[in-house]
Amino acid sequence: MGSGFCKSELLPKGNIMKKTTIIVLSCIALLNVAAIFQSFNFVSTADFKQWLEADKAMIIVDIQDKTAFASQHFPGSIETNAFPVKSEDEKKRIDPAVAQFKKTGNDVVVVCPRGGGGAKRCYDYLKSQGIPEDKLYILKGGIDNWPHREMLLSL
Repeated sequence: MGSGFCKSELLPKGNIMKKTTIIVLSCIALLNVAAIFQSFNFVSTADFKQWLEADKAMIIVDIQDKTAFASQHFPGSIETNAFPVKSEDEKKRIDPAVAQFKKTGNDVVVVCPRGGGGAKRCYDYLKSQGIPEDKLYILKGGIDNWPHREMLLSL
């Protein structure tokens, strides 16, 4: 035969499938490791309370839905109703906070119900809009776990 290979030199189909599976699983594992090492700056409730009491200049980005915001929010927070910050429309609702940062350069604190996925997506969006990570924070535990209820406002 003119190919120069004999049948025994070709890889059996099973080996090709095993190698492909190993490569795919390795890529998935690398993506998961990258997600694990993605970091966010969290501000503790104790530190955030001190910031509020000291009237620290900051931009509070509240992503709760309209009903939750009406029942509990921090004084001076920007109501975005952007939770869960998945769609482009929800992300665009955060743009007033970006504009305020560009004017003031103040630290930005993201407040969401529990300080989880929505807050992280908001943080990532703000970072993608040019806000440096050393100016970005997420309220640890979110507003639902805020221990100082007397400091919250309602509409």
